[in-house]
Amino acid sequence: MRAIIPVAGVGSRLRPHTYTVPKVLLNVAGKPIIGHIMDKIIAEGFDSATIVVGYLGDLIKDYITANYKITVDFVEQEERLGLGHAIYLSRHTISKDPILIILGDTVFDVDLGRMIKSDYSAIGVKEVADPRRFGVAETHDGFITKLIEKPENPTSNLALVGLYYIKHPDVLLDCLKEMIKRDVRTKNEYQLTDGLQIMIERGEKLTTFAIDGWYDCGKPETLLETNRHLLNETATNGVHEGVVVIPPVFVSPSATVKNSVIGPFATIASGAHVENSIIKNSIISENSSVKLALLEDSIIGNNASVTGAFKRINIGDSSELEFY
Repeated sequence: MRAIIPVAGVGSRLRPHTYTVPKVLLNVAGKPIIGHIMDKIIAEGFDSATIVVGYLGDLIKDYITANYKITVDFVEQEERLGLGHAIYLSRHTISKDPILIILGDTVFDVDLGRMIKSDYSAIGVKEVADPRRFGVAETHDGFITKLIEKPENPTSNLALVGLYYIKHPDVLLDCLKEMIKRDVRTKNEYQLTDGLQIMIERGEKLTTFAIDGWYDCGKPETLLETNRHLLNETATNGVHEGVVVIPPVFVSPSATVKNSVIGPFATIASGAHVENSIIKNSIISENSSVKLALLEDSIIGNNASVTGAFKRINIGDSSELEFY
């Protein structure tokens, strides 16, 4: 079975980190976001994937090919014209067998095995207080009657969370082709929501699948929230002499930690150096250095250096901060 993972976005809300690293390669709980997604689909028996890349796509290709052995096709989305456009560009990798579309910047708590046993196409949804920022689903007798992308006056609070099991992808591709031919756009993009709505109008039955755990990685605060969630799901890793560890934390075996308090909810990535510091609810990325600092609610980019801070910090790669 094949998963389609669109990851072409720029990740502007996570700058400065995404000036040099694609959003899906940012580290949470010890590995890149897309690594958690790949591990999830492989554990559920998926043996192939299509990854739609764009911004800094070569870095994503390098990470995937170095770490995963399943069959992966990479599709370039040179113009970011929407999720529907991304899936249509992938059409040459898709057969008539069912597919799973999963957004590459979101981590889910979901039983994929149960979802893909559905007799119908199923779309992951979650009840939200303000559906206007999302695609929403209207339902009747267990089936979706209408899908609307970012409605101004929503009549449903069932938000589409970015997980789509498509039983008949050939029908979806034909509907996306029609949508693009007719130049049907929402917010100036070809939306997958609109393509799925055409499927419904053609008589295809789509149902919903409730998602309880839905962790967006699109902003610094939600990235840290996702880090907290994933650390709660894994065992404490990395105990160093002279270091107080307050679980849950992740400390890479290749990190160096001395005379410090780590946690709770701290990730110390590979090659990082932390000394004489207190780190909690923070991500210290690869090969970065933190000394004489108390950091909370902070994200330190790759190869960055922080010395002497009692701060909340969000700095990108190869930056240096010194406080005396």
